[in-house]
Amino acid sequence: METFAPSGRIDVPMVDAERTRLVRLWSGHTPKSSDLHELLGQEVLAAIDPLDPVQLAEVIRVCRRNGSLSEAGRILFSASTARRAFSNDADRLRKYLHRYGIDGSALQAT
Repeated sequence: METFAPSGRIDVPMVDAERTRLVRLWSGHTPKSSDLHELLGQEVLAAIDPLDPVQLAEVIRVCRRNGSLSEAGRILFSASTARRAFSNDADRLRKYLHRYGIDGSALQAT
């Protein structure tokens, strides 16, 4: 959690959000699976590893919550970006989404 903390400090709202996220994950309830079916289609979902839809759902959630791919990329790649001298998180995120045939700018509009 410290990695994703904006100031490097874990606070009560962050713990509450993480607890809520874990309860949702451990309950087996995946509210965004219908979004993935709409974005990818059943054929693509059937052809990818079981880990990929989980990761992709989180990426889509972060993209939709943030105003730009740059913002979303900074959040999603925060640990690896800190180790680089130069990074283009938006381009990296765009390429990740492109692997699944998803247009990142379309996610910002929803």
